[in-house]
Amino acid sequence: MVALGTSSPETAVSVGSALGGQPDVGVGNVVGSNIFNVLFILGVSALVAPLVVSGRLVRIHAPLMVGVSVLLLVLSLDGNLGRLDGLLLFGGVIAYTLFAIWESRREPAEVSAAYEQEYGSGLRGQRIAVQVGFVVAGLAMLVVGSRWLVDGAVAIASAVGVSELIIGLTVVAAGTSLPEVATSVLAALRGEREIAVGNVVGSCLFNILAVLGLTSLVAPQGLNVAPAAISFDIPVMIATAVACLPIFFTGHRINRWEGLLFLGYYVAYVLYLFLDATRHEALPAFSFVMLAFVIPLTGITLAVVAARSLQRRIGRPA
Repeated sequence: MVALGTSSPETAVSVGSALGGQPDVGVGNVVGSNIFNVLFILGVSALVAPLVVSGRLVRIHAPLMVGVSVLLLVLSLDGNLGRLDGLLLFGGVIAYTLFAIWESRREPAEVSAAYEQEYGSGLRGQRIAVQVGFVVAGLAMLVVGSRWLVDGAVAIASAVGVSELIIGLTVVAAGTSLPEVATSVLAALRGEREIAVGNVVGSCLFNILAVLGLTSLVAPQGLNVAPAAISFDIPVMIATAVACLPIFFTGHRINRWEGLLFLGYYVAYVLYLFLDATRHEALPAFSFVMLAFVIPLTGITLAVVAARSLQRRIGRPA
């Protein structure tokens, strides 16, 4: 439920950009937000405090994040997310929400009691009308702010000479992900480290299923997906989701060095986007170093760490 709230800016921006004739901003916003969520937010949160990953997140929600990311790529291969695709995605978020509610009701009694003590009494003492007023005012400001953000992003793209997709993947994605940043970092500081990770994974799922699903449903001609997004950015999003699996698996923790690794990869991703957009002469050398050395070494390191963790679990010496 936290993830649903923090994904509201992505919804407003993507729907607004699609209706306003800037589909690249809408698609880039979701794909870029998911990459930002995993690499930047988890990276910063893990640097604040090593994060704890729940068993359910490893077994269910993280694999779902990978599966939904792959589904987006498959649906996008024809270059358009039509209403049928949107209906499939939005149906997925309804099913996922119902599953999350069912799963929450199976939580131990002490967890439910702690939540009731922390939040329940405060909500009962507040007037519903006031809360409804806050929701309506917040939605109105969100719609206006999203329109300003999209217009500003398009102006930046024109001024800098890069595509709207690049701006959507970077500037817009980072802007709409600020609620996730605040939620996850604050949760890490307060010691609620499972919330920090669950917020990121849940937001990634909601971004694809709810945001792109709703946007595809309301866009008059569906949502066009740029070839660059299909060939590069969506596969990068899938790779970041897959990279979570061995890190989550190793002791159900995200350590500080793993957070630093995620941050480094986000910087490298953004740098590549702008080097490619500007056709900078350093692009070939940068690509060679990443493909020939950095990525293979990272893969080997994660494989070794995962193998040692598995050996410890089954009781054999590392």
